[in-house]
Amino acid sequence: MIELPLNTIINSECVAEMKKMPDSCIDLIIADPPYNLSKGGAWKWDNSVELKGMGGNWNKVMQEWDDYSFKAYTAFTNEWLSETQRILKPTGSMWIFGTYHNIGIINVMCQLLEIEIINEVIWYKRNAFPNLAGRRLTASHETILWCNKGGKKREYFFDYEYSKSGDFSYDGLKVPDKQMRTVWDISNNKGKIELVYGKHPTQKPIRILKRMIKLSSKEEDIVLTPFAGSGSECVAAKMTGRKYIGIEMDESYCKLAETRLIHTKENEDSLGKLGLNMSGGASAL
Repeated sequence: MIELPLNTIINSECVAEMKKMPDSCIDLIIADPPYNLSKGGAWKWDNSVELKGMGGNWNKVMQEWDDYSFKAYTAFTNEWLSETQRILKPTGSMWIFGTYHNIGIINVMCQLLEIEIINEVIWYKRNAFPNLAGRRLTASHETILWCNKGGKKREYFFDYEYSKSGDFSYDGLKVPDKQMRTVWDISNNKGKIELVYGKHPTQKPIRILKRMIKLSSKEEDIVLTPFAGSGSECVAAKMTGRKYIGIEMDESYCKLAETRLIHTKENEDSLGKLGLNMSGGASAL
């Protein structure tokens, strides 16, 4: 029997590592793949001019690992999605981040592989960076697909009571004691504790990851993130009492993730202790 490398950050390529895992062994997958947007001009904002609502310096992601041809990105998407589908339990869920650059390809691939899309969530960012060129609308959302393995039976876990009655006071759209909808108003700002050891250019805020984890898994479940980056998904899993496995190709980010996890307490479920403003903002580093 193959033992899973629980509570570990693996410095490797995700498809190769997932191939080592047995079928139907993971309870929850949170995938934040390359968006394939490192093209065009290298835009940045150095905060030398005060801009209301902006919490710090900003630069467009321009990374070698985020630049594919359409054909190569489609093949890569098919490859990693096939493995996540294989290792995901029938009772499990998968959340996938994306934008218009890549989410269409991911959606089509899910349908080709018969991975069921449960919901499409719009993550609205009220503090989105403005369009500097003034030649298009300001991009102020990302798309998240909530999926299950697919098949005849729908066995995935969903904590309906949490979705309805949990503490979502940081979300400007969630009405207390009403059903959660598919538009989430969650600031992309991070608290000091999320950035104190370093950061990743596409790092997601802990609060959105904790929401996903608590909606679709139980304590002691295994959470896998195939594109671990700075380890935010693993940190959120540890904070909510889940086991985790992170896979990341860049050794420096693996070390950053490990440092963050050392300083993360298990079952730490207070957003206030993250240095986050409960009204939706965040303390700047």
